[in-house]
Amino acid sequence: MKRLAAGAALALAAVFGLSQVPQATAAPAQEEAATAAPVFSVMDYGAKADGSSNDSAAIEKAITAANSAGGGIVRFPSGQYKSKNTVHLKSEVTIQLDSGATILGSSADTYDKAESNPNDDYQDYGHSHFHNAMFYGDKLTDIGFTGSGTIDGAGNLITGNPDSGEADKIISLTRCDGLTLDGITLRRGGHFAALINGCKNVTSDHLTIDTASDRDGWNIISTTNVTVTNANIAANDDALVFKSDYALGAKLPNGHVRVTDSHLSAKCCNALMFGSETCGDFTDYVFQGITITGADKSGLGMVSMDGANISDVHYRDITMTNVHSPIMQKIGTRKRCGGNPGVGHISDITYDNITGAGNTPSFSPTLWGESGGNHISGVTFSHVNLTLPGGNGTMSTGVPSNDSGDYNPKSIGTRPAFGWYLHNADHITFNDSSVKFAKNDGRPAVIANSGTALRFNRFTAQRGSDSPADVILQNVSGYCLADSANTSGGALRVSTSGSSEDCSSSRRPS
Repeated sequence: MKRLAAGAALALAAVFGLSQVPQATAAPAQEEAATAAPVFSVMDYGAKADGSSNDSAAIEKAITAANSAGGGIVRFPSGQYKSKNTVHLKSEVTIQLDSGATILGSSADTYDKAESNPNDDYQDYGHSHFHNAMFYGDKLTDIGFTGSGTIDGAGNLITGNPDSGEADKIISLTRCDGLTLDGITLRRGGHFAALINGCKNVTSDHLTIDTASDRDGWNIISTTNVTVTNANIAANDDALVFKSDYALGAKLPNGHVRVTDSHLSAKCCNALMFGSETCGDFTDYVFQGITITGADKSGLGMVSMDGANISDVHYRDITMTNVHSPIMQKIGTRKRCGGNPGVGHISDITYDNITGAGNTPSFSPTLWGESGGNHISGVTFSHVNLTLPGGNGTMSTGVPSNDSGDYNPKSIGTRPAFGWYLHNADHITFNDSSVKFAKNDGRPAVIANSGTALRFNRFTAQRGSDSPADVILQNVSGYCLADSANTSGGALRVSTSGSSEDCSSSRRPS
């Protein structure tokens, strides 16, 4: 949005009531005048900002004026703007919310009704329909929401399947190119505070989302080239989630994503998640400097349920507390995607400098692949230190039950390890990592079932007083434990039916 960004100084002047932007010389002033995006105040188009009058028509008039001028900033001065109808966004227009400006949702049931979608059997209802939102746009370029104000559904947006006239999301965008979400707050968003599908070139800085009383924070679906910094998202359902569905009638690419320096929490569900909708492939993701302070499913979750290949994903410098399952990867066989999808893959994933504390003994950190050629492969954990609640007694070390069509951590029965449970997983490496419990536990620290090439380099595991072993390897071909010990410094007790390897090639310099 280069042309709109050039108008930032003019917008600032409008906020403070200045007649012009101070200029150092005449030549820069002329250049600024030629390139600055004009500002269109909604008050000039009939908005009342009294918190009760319907300001939707005035907002649309300002948007149309900005678009007709070749692009501009639609400004909301401080005030309460009730919007009872869906606002239709247009290209080259930025919504600017000044400090103290709030756009409020309505219970009038006069929003656009959900459009029909011949592909709605492939994903949940909320993902299949886009028109029923406070703000909607399709195939738009260079649009944005900026400033320091708020868009608040005000408890009027629907968290389930809406009836005609009801909205279930604040921002709904499909096939956009060039989206900016900076500085604003989205509150009480219904099913989704923000839902984007099929977009590219998305940037966001200092976005705040509070949907802890509703459902999802931000769903980024079938989208490429995304940069999110300094986000603060508190959700009830998923906080920040990356998905790929079939709502637009095709498998679309996903990737080239960076998320840094953000805070996430999810009351009932997942904090930072891939899936469950996973049709198109995902590649090139980096998550760094993330703090997670709650998730009643996964802290860092990754599932391939509908045939997607997920690869080249990297987690760094992440702290998690109060999560059910700190880390979970699962390949499932739901296959809810057009074009007869097969079973997906998860590969080339790294976790570096991760600290996590779980809060339920059932959902140990888990890698669960499918059989045959669909094992999880190539996952490296470096400086990953997890503390699990423990508190269980001894139990069978057999493979737990699994519902391959369900992505939730509870779809797999209670794990027979208090720490890591690996099933159908190959080329898994732990470097300088540890797993401990808060309460004594009778289960092993690690169980791996059906896999190849497992490496434990300087791995530390806490030992339960009644545990049969520290590490149990079942049908594992090739493993090594180098410089690894229990928390008291003793050697790890290993029970295996597989074969060990020379660990010298896997050691790294201290």
